[in-house]
Amino acid sequence: MPLFKRSLSLHGHRTSLALEPEFWQVIDAMAARRDMAVSALIAEIDDAREPEDSLSSAVRVHALNDLLSRTS
Repeated sequence: MPLFKRSLSLHGHRTSLALEPEFWQVIDAMAARRDMAVSALIAEIDDAREPEDSLSSAVRVHALNDLLSRTS
């Protein structure tokens, strides 16, 4: 499955994040439910992740945990 790259600003710095479209769907829905920008949600995830974890992995795990919490 190809990755889809988005550019965003985290804490005033431009970066890009590549995820599968399905993960972007979950992230977009999470941000909409919380009435916040996707970049703000990604910044929260970035702030909470362990320094040795990649941002893309942290976002995927966050998206998965959100789905699991809503289906159990």
